[in-house]
Amino acid sequence: MTTTIVVAGKGGTGKTTIATLLIQLLSQKGVVLAIDADPATNLHQALGVSLGNTVGRIREEMTEAIKLGSLSPTTPKQDYLDYKIMSALVESKGFDLLAMGRPEGPGCYCAANNMLRLSIDRLGQNYRYVVIDSEAGMEHISRQTTKDIDILLIISDVTQRGINTAAAMKELMKELRTQVGKICLVINRSLNGLPPEITQTIDRHGFELVATIPQDPGMANLEVKGLPITELPPDSPLRIGVRELVSKVGL
Repeated sequence: MTTTIVVAGKGGTGKTTIATLLIQLLSQKGVVLAIDADPATNLHQALGVSLGNTVGRIREEMTEAIKLGSLSPTTPKQDYLDYKIMSALVESKGFDLLAMGRPEGPGCYCAANNMLRLSIDRLGQNYRYVVIDSEAGMEHISRQTTKDIDILLIISDVTQRGINTAAAMKELMKELRTQVGKICLVINRSLNGLPPEITQTIDRHGFELVATIPQDPGMANLEVKGLPITELPPDSPLRIGVRELVSKVGL
C-alpha cells in the first residue's frame, strides 16, 4: 500500500530541505517516488541526482504532436503519457525522482492534465511512499496533481505570518480535497524553542504540531560548497528533527 506525503508551505521555510531528508530517511524503509512539483526544479540538486525530462515538457510535446498530427492515431494518448513519464524517471538508490517542471502555457490543458494525473497515480502505486515537494503556496494542491494525500506537512518559520499562511493552506485544503488524511504543522529554523505568542497562534488554529526543528548551522557550509542536503551529518539538528517528524506522523 502506498503512502502519499505532500510537503507544502510558503517560500523560504526550508520545504525542499525537509522533503529531501524525508525522502532519504523513508528510502531506508521502502522505495520512494519523489516528485518535484515546484517549477523551479531544485529537488534533484538537494538529493544529489541529475534532472531528467519534466512532466511539463512531456505535456507540451504531446500537445504539439497532436496539433501537428505527428502522434500516431493508433497510439492511445494515455499509453503515450505513461511511457514518457516512465522514461523521465531519474533512478537512484532507494528512490526515483520525477520533476513536474514548468507550468501550463497558453491554451487549455484540461484533458492533458487529467491524463497526467492518472499516469502519476498509476506510477505511484508501484512505490511504498510518494513524497511530493510542492511549490510555494497552494498551486499544486489546487490543481490536484495527485488524487489522494495521506499526510500533508505544512512547513512554517517562527513568525505570525508563517503560521497564519499555514492556517490558510489548511482551510483551503479542506475546501479543495475530499480525500486527505492528516494535516500537520512543522516549524523550521526555530531558535531556543517557540515563543508563547507563536504557540498561542498554533493552538488557536487547531494545528497538530509534529516537529519543531532548530536552525541547523551545517546548512550554510553545504550551500557555500554547493553540496546536496543529503550530505548533512547524522547528528545534524535537521536530521534529528525529520526523524522526530517521521515518528510523530506514524511513518
